[in-house]
Amino acid sequence: MFVPMIQGFATGGGLIVAIGAQNAFVLTQSVRRNHHLMVAALCILFDCIFISLGVSGVGTAVASHPFLGQVAAFGGAAFLLWYGFGSLRSAMRGGSLNTDAETAHTLKKTLLLTMAVTLLNPHFYLDTVVLMGSLSGQYPGTDRYLFGAGAVGASTVWFLLLSLGGQTFAPLFRKEVTWRLLDSVVCLTMWYIAANLIFKSLA
Repeated sequence: MFVPMIQGFATGGGLIVAIGAQNAFVLTQSVRRNHHLMVAALCILFDCIFISLGVSGVGTAVASHPFLGQVAAFGGAAFLLWYGFGSLRSAMRGGSLNTDAETAHTLKKTLLLTMAVTLLNPHFYLDTVVLMGSLSGQYPGTDRYLFGAGAVGASTVWFLLLSLGGQTFAPLFRKEVTWRLLDSVVCLTMWYIAANLIFKSLA
């Protein structure tokens, strides 16, 4: 029962944890205490909605067609391998977040900016609807919903950490070594899940 949820949590966490506009924005609002809880809540809500759409729509279609399941498994594995390679390159290159680049905004403007950095990013739909939906189709019955619940759980934990721990974590996120370590963990996680998908499909 817990295996699909744990794998969903690991996959969702690996896709969410990356240096990007959304994470930089959430962390910045947290550091400045600028409606940071509302920002985190909105990000979690969007992930919950679109991951659920992926699991119930794409995931259901994949689960009901064996051929689509094979395509989704190898396609998802290829994407995860590519994503892991990107994380490996990031770990080797290093990076950091600049949390001093933004200024405080009103609640309305802050929420609109949160919607923009989330919904205007095509990778958001690829990760939540297409990829998570396809991967969930590898699990029978209600297990795919547990997989989706795990992914939503990872989103919830990550954005709450960014939001509530911004002041504490900001100095760490400004250091390259933090992101090198984080990207390395993401790389290994993505490759491990990709290997499991391949072996499961070939079994």
